Amino acid sequence: MTTQGTYTVTIDAPPEQVWPFIADVSKHSEWSPKAFSAELVSGETGKVGSRYRSRGWVPGEKEHANEVEIVESVPFERLALRSEDKMGAFNNSYTLRASGTGTEVSHTLVFPPLKGVSALMIPLVFPLVGKPDGRKRMKLLKQAVESST
Repeated sequence: MTTQGTYTVTIDAPPEQVWPFIADVSKHSEWSPKAFSAELVSGETGKVGSRYRSRGWVPGEKEHANEVEIVESVPFERLALRSEDKMGAFNNSYTLRASGTGTEVSHTLVFPPLKGVSALMIPLVFPLVGKPDGRKRMKLLKQAVESST
């Protein structure tokens, strides 16, 4: 069974105003519910192939490191990221869809195939910690975008 979550929010701003918050991974810390940072290490903001090094909180680890690569970028529509750590490759995608005068943004996180203790623990912990954080992250994105307009 694949562990994943999808979180959606409607933001009172057009996709052109939302996109910069999504495309610049180093700005994701501005709307993260937990301590998080990401640094561009190669490439250009929002461009396929660009790489980031991120650090953030996960259960049991305050400074969890990931190597992140943009694998798909369709400005104002979709950004897909591949984040790698010792557990494997996580896939994150952000999809933007114009909705009236606003934008519906969906974020999907898909875990790699899990093994060992992780295969037992993550499906139990993710609904308790990860899913509430995902919902909060999207609310914070909404607040960040709407307060910038």
